[in-house]
Amino acid sequence: MQIPLFLLFLFALSFSIMIFYAFYLSNKNFGLRNKIKDVLHQKAEIGNFLSLFSQSLRDIEEIDASMNTTARYIADLVEAESVCIYEVRDNYLRASGICGAFPLVHHVSNYIMTKPRYILESLRREKIILGEGLIGKVGEMREPLLIENASEDPRLHEYPQSSTIGCVMAVPMVRDAQLTGVICAVNNRRPGPFSPEQYSRLRFISSQVILAQNLVRVYRDLSKQQRINQELEFARQLQASLLPSSFPAWDQFVVNAFTRSSKEVNGDFYDFVEIDNDRLLIVLGDACGKGIPACMLTAMTRSFIRSAIEHFDNLESFLEEINNNLFRDTDEERFVTIACAILDRRNSLVEYARAGHTELLTHTHGHIRQIYPDGSALGILPNELSSFDSMCFVFNSDMSILMFSDGLTEALNAEGEEYGLERLQETFNQSRTDGDSPRESVKKIIDAVSNFASDQIDDQTMILINHC
Repeated sequence: MQIPLFLLFLFALSFSIMIFYAFYLSNKNFGLRNKIKDVLHQKAEIGNFLSLFSQSLRDIEEIDASMNTTARYIADLVEAESVCIYEVRDNYLRASGICGAFPLVHHVSNYIMTKPRYILESLRREKIILGEGLIGKVGEMREPLLIENASEDPRLHEYPQSSTIGCVMAVPMVRDAQLTGVICAVNNRRPGPFSPEQYSRLRFISSQVILAQNLVRVYRDLSKQQRINQELEFARQLQASLLPSSFPAWDQFVVNAFTRSSKEVNGDFYDFVEIDNDRLLIVLGDACGKGIPACMLTAMTRSFIRSAIEHFDNLESFLEEINNNLFRDTDEERFVTIACAILDRRNSLVEYARAGHTELLTHTHGHIRQIYPDGSALGILPNELSSFDSMCFVFNSDMSILMFSDGLTEALNAEGEEYGLERLQETFNQSRTDGDSPRESVKKIIDAVSNFASDQIDDQTMILINHC
């Protein structure tokens, strides 16, 4: 992912103009040419820094290494042997990027000393409390520090490698009165201590490092969002693969179904499973919660359903097996409600059972009937404390049955009023009275709910079966 360079250079240009204007106001009658020269030099430094930094972010995978690139640039700019950039995280200062064998480490080994990347790992494990130690004091006081002779400064004696330290300079990074971190440079590449010019360069570049920190933070968030989007896309693909690609043609029965999620992925599901040549199992489920956790639970439940159908006996034992698997393999706050119907095309019969799910609605000759056998939701209680009933009835000609999730009846309007079971029955009845096909009936119900509700707060699913 490439950062637009024109935005970075626009920032650089604006920043340089501000510097130029400040110098102009304070020094308009003294050394103006030298000040302009300095501003142009600083502008070039900003441009070089931002260009290098943007190149380090060409790939989203290089985000974490970008602060190492920044540390290397700072080391070259101020001519230091090593540089460490610290960031404020959870009220601690923690290393985010280094260049060279940075010696201000409290816990080292000979192995780590020879591997700069292990120095960074060791530094990252250190949590520097603001106000404690050399770096912590710089962060707390928010004042830059220049130590020309490290051997004479007792604050450096706490480090095991203090004998390798000749000179140190450290600068706090502050934005909008908030400390964002500290930059520390150790040992001059030139003979002797750091010069005032080197010290000034480090203080100057600190504002650009703040910009780099913000960009890394933004891109890190983008990276997280990309991973989330990838996971959501995987969940969507998984869910799409679980839903039947078509509705079964089961002689005198005409089946139609619909589902739509309130989030990126759905916690509702439906499935059609052929038990034998004469019987078709139709399942509509609703996993607790929404989004990916609910989607994963529906995938698990569907696999249990498919497994149980291989030795299907009756709906009661079928639900008991699924309940036992879910109770064993899921957390106690996870559960699934299910409605299941068996269409027997040889005898034109329907067997129906439910586990904590909504009522089954039947429509015959202008009359709506509710069917609600007992049964607790799956995965909450062990089989010893659960029971499931089923009902069987003749599927007469001109009959329709509607299975649905509570996302339809619990849809809310702007006043907080639910769509409710009564409205659903009225819409269902009117559609059947008008002679709508199953597909038209489903659309009419969905449109009625959508027109009523101010927003979709739950997944909505239905299965409509007609006898023709």
